[in-house]
Amino acid sequence: MVSHINSIGLWGLEAFLVEVEASVADGLPVFDLVGLPDTAVKESRERVRSALKNCGFHMPVGRITINLAPADVRKEGAIYDLPILLSLLEASGQLSADLEDSVFLGELSLSGNVRPINGALPMTIEARNRGFRRIFLPAANAAEGSVVTGIAVFPVENLPTLMKHLNGGAALPSPSLSLPKAAPQASLADFSQVKGQFFARRAMEIAAAGGHNILLIGAPGTGKSMLAKRLPTILPDMTFEEMIETTKIHSIAGILPRESPLIRTRPFRSPHHTVSPVALAGGGAVPKPGELSLAHNGVLFLDELPEFPRAALETLRQPLEDGVVTISRINGTLSYPCSVMLAAAMNPCPCGYFGHPTRQCICSPSAVSRYLNRISGPLLDRIDLQVEVSPLDFKSLNSNVPSESSFEIRSRVNAARKIQNERYRGLPVSCNAHLPASLVSECCRMKKSAQELLGNAFDRLGLSARAYDRILKVSRTIADLESSPDIEAAHIAEAVQYHTLDRKYWMESHGNSL
Repeated sequence: MVSHINSIGLWGLEAFLVEVEASVADGLPVFDLVGLPDTAVKESRERVRSALKNCGFHMPVGRITINLAPADVRKEGAIYDLPILLSLLEASGQLSADLEDSVFLGELSLSGNVRPINGALPMTIEARNRGFRRIFLPAANAAEGSVVTGIAVFPVENLPTLMKHLNGGAALPSPSLSLPKAAPQASLADFSQVKGQFFARRAMEIAAAGGHNILLIGAPGTGKSMLAKRLPTILPDMTFEEMIETTKIHSIAGILPRESPLIRTRPFRSPHHTVSPVALAGGGAVPKPGELSLAHNGVLFLDELPEFPRAALETLRQPLEDGVVTISRINGTLSYPCSVMLAAAMNPCPCGYFGHPTRQCICSPSAVSRYLNRISGPLLDRIDLQVEVSPLDFKSLNSNVPSESSFEIRSRVNAARKIQNERYRGLPVSCNAHLPASLVSECCRMKKSAQELLGNAFDRLGLSARAYDRILKVSRTIADLESSPDIEAAHIAEAVQYHTLDRKYWMESHGNSL
């Protein structure tokens, strides 16, 4: 007899249907698994054999063949334990339920308990899109799957309770739908704790409002990391579509909190500067999302930017431009989204005091040049806002005047994002920073005075075409914060200020080394 159970597989972010077929025939006892299974799938034979015995079922005797179709696509992980076991029960006559409209996923313990898996959300979405009416998930993953409408999700604790349900006994409970709630506002970190630094605070607000990349340069102790770590408190609210996209990536990576089946706040990833290119961009023998993709729809913060390996930093160039990381392997190519806001902080030299107003730098000109040149020109050109964080004086630090809170800044950021959402409705664009070059002239209309000012800045500063576009996008965000339909000269003037530090530091360091 041949049985057929439906399951789902994953390749990157893409889910695909897997048909688990079982055949039990007369002959010497053999248990074959075919269909390009990896080692974890092959080991399911022993888990299934033990689970059947310990739950009171008998292992069929004879020549057993399990086929995972399609046979030309590699199957990975222990997620097929449950469908393999059910296909054996059906093929041996121990299960007679109609399971054509159902999908099964789950790893089995030796005692028959069903353990959680990675990637439950994208696989539930694929099952729904293929027209299945029911999906049976490990109980720990049921809340995650329940955010998908249009398909009934059943939590499975162990094999005996599942069999009772399938044979018409006690029904499995359906988890309640987990709808997104407002992002939590309470946080120990708040912009009200930042003293002074009005120029840097303003730049952080613009970056959050338009999703722009930002670089903070300054001496040690000026508050660069403090500002960056408060950036999440002023980021705009996530849309439901963004929540689903982000949750899918975290689910596949296996880092989705079980108590929070839906990511409701924008991610903030801060890898150490010893991170490898593969850990940053993604990949590995079994390709997994890297820090770039885990920060999708959020912030990737790189502290001490020049200390990162040059190879790791250079992997950022194409993903920052395209919003996608493409990983090529001999058995296929997969892509992970990485629409991120890059925030970086760095000292201007090894000792940290190059260009300091009161403290003398002890680095040689060549050491300063080598340090700064760890950041390549193409990468620097992809950073929209370059901000100098100056040392604070005693009066500013000792001031009792309260600074503006994150809540107040965030309300303006949300208002600016609302304008952008309306402008880009129906387009694959979420914010000004991701505006494609083909739409820049249409969406960034300038008044005549603004055009003249930008033309003068372009000639005087020797800007590249990419820098021209980025200044226009930053100007568009500044205009949105002021609810201005057109870009004015004041908006251009402010945007140009955020694109001049490469002339101050990089060119000055080259001049000192000559």
